[in-house]
Amino acid sequence: MSTEHNIHTAHSHVHGPNCGHTVVKHEGHEDYIHDGHLHHAHGDHVDEHQIAVGGKNPEPCTPDHNCGAHEKNHQHGPNCGHEAVPHGDHTDYLVKGHLHHAHGNHCDDHGVVETALAAAR
Repeated sequence: MSTEHNIHTAHSHVHGPNCGHTVVKHEGHEDYIHDGHLHHAHGDHVDEHQIAVGGKNPEPCTPDHNCGAHEKNHQHGPNCGHEAVPHGDHTDYLVKGHLHHAHGNHCDDHGVVETALAAAR
């Protein structure tokens, strides 16, 4: 488990079972995807987390990846319609439980994450 303690400052939203954000099971706890960040409610503040590279979330180039979850010419980015998730030192996009990473003319598969939706906002 990561020992890093990176506090997200000026955070007024309360994350929990009814906040409406996607929940990611991460290192034995639950984090919430919120505006491209992975937030962990921790007492009186919110910590910034990221999915570590390795294990079930590697970062190799997978040019032949074809998950069928989106059109082959789909380009992941800030306005692609998928939630941004911090993965190592880069941003991936959540597509049907998989982390996708834009790479040249294809998207790489950076592994699976277990997700759920916190009840509607």
